Amino acid sequence: MSMATPDPKRRALGKGLDSLLPRVPVKAPEQVSDHEAEGGGKPREISVDAIDPNPFQTRSVMDETQLSELAASITANGVVQPILVRPQANGRFQLIAGERRWRASMQAGKKTIPAILRQVSDVQAMEITIVENLQRADLNAMEQARAFERLGREFHMTQEQIAMRTGKDRATVGNFLRLLRLPKSVQERVEQGELSFGHAKALLALGDDKVIEDAAWSLTGRGLSVRQVEEWVKAKLDPEKRRKTVKPEVEEDPNVKEVREQLQQALGLRVHIEDNRGRGRVIIEYSRLEDFDGLLDQLVGPQRR
Repeated sequence: MSMATPDPKRRALGKGLDSLLPRVPVKAPEQVSDHEAEGGGKPREISVDAIDPNPFQTRSVMDETQLSELAASITANGVVQPILVRPQANGRFQLIAGERRWRASMQAGKKTIPAILRQVSDVQAMEITIVENLQRADLNAMEQARAFERLGREFHMTQEQIAMRTGKDRATVGNFLRLLRLPKSVQERVEQGELSFGHAKALLALGDDKVIEDAAWSLTGRGLSVRQVEEWVKAKLDPEKRRKTVKPEVEEDPNVKEVREQLQQALGLRVHIEDNRGRGRVIIEYSRLEDFDGLLDQLVGPQRR
């Protein structure tokens, strides 16, 4: 793969996976092995049991519900997009891209799966895995950080090279790598979606692991924006500024609290009331479509929907 500097308007990420996938070299018929026979871009059916997992997989969390839904879709419609594999010396195949499709196919009871063969190196296989997941937005911030770190550690890439290969800005790669300095407990919160990339990046400025852990615990679930967390961190680092800028928390009006509790009891849902001298808004939370449908029935009646 060329290391030449790409046109900034045509990053690798925007070119698609095919630009990272060299085709199997064309050989005379008598030189072509069984593995290579259909490796010119045409899918071939391969036994799901003959495929080994991708050792470079960057995704650590796989949603079992989504996997079951994909398995049901494959049962009904088959595998729409072939997976990518590379042949191995022992006669088996190693997965490059498409782990969810492969696992869902096995869950659906499929014996074979359509696959495209590619001859790629370890570094290319890992790049393809990262780029595919980045394109599908399947990686959380910590998974991306570990993927970039692995490219640097195992393949001795600089941040500039990692950025060029994955279509990211160098500063972005650096910011993801900085997340690895977070305490493990905070990294877990990022993985679980309790803290965003922006929140975690802001907390890094606190420096001390214990302070970062306490701050992450305190801020989780409060619905603060990244900007609010950044201001909170600045105030934490500058006690004098904090004393001047941080406003005391306002107690909830007893009447508003009573109405909120009545609404929650009547609707069976969590309710927030933001009141400012008689003006404001009522926010009703729901976590399932069934809850939303029930709310509509109570508000407008089932016949009017």
